[in-house]
Amino acid sequence: MQKFFLYARKSTDVEDKQVLSIEAQITELREFAKRENLDVIEKFIEKQSAKIPGRPVFNSMMSRIEKSEANGILAWHPDRLARNSVDGGKIIYLLDCGHLKALKFPQFWFEPTPQGKFMLNIAFGQSKYYVDSLSENTKRGLRQKVRRGEYPTLAPMGYINDSRNKTIIVDKKKSVVLRKAFQLYAENNSRLEDISDFLAQNGIKSKKGNKLHRDRISYLLSNPFYIGLFRYSGEIHEGKHQPVVSKKIFDKVQEVLKQRGKPRKSRKNNPKAFCGLLKCSCGMSITAETQKGHIYYRCSRKSKTAKCREPFVREENLNEQVSKLLQKFSLKKDWADQLLKMLEKDKKETAQSSIAFVQDSEKRIDDIEIKLQRLLDGYLEQDIEREIYREEKAKQLCEKKTLEEKISALEQKRTGWVEPMEKWIKEAENLPKIARESNLFEKKVAAKEIFGSNLTLSAKKVLEPNPKNPKQKPQTPWAAINAAHKIRSQKTESMILVRSAGIEPAIPWSEARCSIR
Repeated sequence: MQKFFLYARKSTDVEDKQVLSIEAQITELREFAKRENLDVIEKFIEKQSAKIPGRPVFNSMMSRIEKSEANGILAWHPDRLARNSVDGGKIIYLLDCGHLKALKFPQFWFEPTPQGKFMLNIAFGQSKYYVDSLSENTKRGLRQKVRRGEYPTLAPMGYINDSRNKTIIVDKKKSVVLRKAFQLYAENNSRLEDISDFLAQNGIKSKKGNKLHRDRISYLLSNPFYIGLFRYSGEIHEGKHQPVVSKKIFDKVQEVLKQRGKPRKSRKNNPKAFCGLLKCSCGMSITAETQKGHIYYRCSRKSKTAKCREPFVREENLNEQVSKLLQKFSLKKDWADQLLKMLEKDKKETAQSSIAFVQDSEKRIDDIEIKLQRLLDGYLEQDIEREIYREEKAKQLCEKKTLEEKISALEQKRTGWVEPMEKWIKEAENLPKIARESNLFEKKVAAKEIFGSNLTLSAKKVLEPNPKNPKQKPQTPWAAINAAHKIRSQKTESMILVRSAGIEPAIPWSEARCSIR
């Protein structure tokens, strides 16, 4: 014999709303079960909306059905069971799995057949549509109330919701106390706590009988409702309700609230210029702090094993040392001019040498296009077999792709190095200017470009990184400039580290040789 759970639900747990709904449902369902000779083993009562999933009583009932404690549900209508797609889908799924054998409704026919499940699905869909439409209609009604100047929710303290006329009226006793509270605070002699005490002494407290918290007082004093306006959905609207406070008093209160408001702590970070550029000789990072109007850099001293004794260094001292370092890696103007001339010359020579190859390759690509078209024509005219056509077409396309890639690679090789080289020359030439000026962050960027984060601070001195192998030749253009400066100090002529064949980077810098310019 089939066993049924009786399920009754109403959408709210407020006793003065739908107060007869549960009782009426249970009475009608008991009579229906008696007429149909249904075995009801337990009843479930829930006071919660079915608009969204998560009803505890409903979920408990469904879990017990999955455990085969019952195989049928008796309810007033499908909308009592589900008004959302998740719960509705779960019921359909249990019917498909056989856990549910029957659903009985006094006002709705259902049989566990494909047609019955289809009609049940429609009923659940209608229930969801009703909820969605009701929500939209409610929102539309609230928006219309706002347009008419009617506050669409509970009235704030000092006002009463008149249920007979659906309006908001002034609470004559509390409004007088609130008006006096606004006046007291506008005089700028009272704190928020004093206003809370004043309201409590005059009978205005929280629902639990406690004094109002200072945050609640602040919100109350800044609520435009008391001057005939109201805030809804982040927007101010003009209301039809009677104001309690004058606009003049309200504005004074807002000024006092603003003056007494907690000053916001600045979140702006003021980074120190040379942090992140240097490391302490002990291996720890360098930090900075301001003392007596000056910025000092020191070891962060985060090591738990070793105590660092490196002294503090003033920012002015570091600035002077970093500037001198940058000067050592700067490119003299006559060197830069000569390099730019060589750059332009190499660019033209490389372009001329590649033109012939590009022209020849483009001609071969045109020939391939013609062959491909002929192949297609022969295949369409059925002069060429399908397999031969595919094989020859693939061969020609592969050759075309190879030529295109060679042209692209040659173009990249011809010009791809020119722009970075030109940029580097200008950066190197601009280093003396950066060293002279007072922009510390610009100096940090330039120093990072040359040294990375490998500078060391030891005994108040900035030390360059030592190469692992002192005999190894310089591997970077910056190192080449530094080497050229050292050679120049020993010679009477300027020297640039450059290959005699030109400056195009066909081989590494380490294989370059010096040429006197």
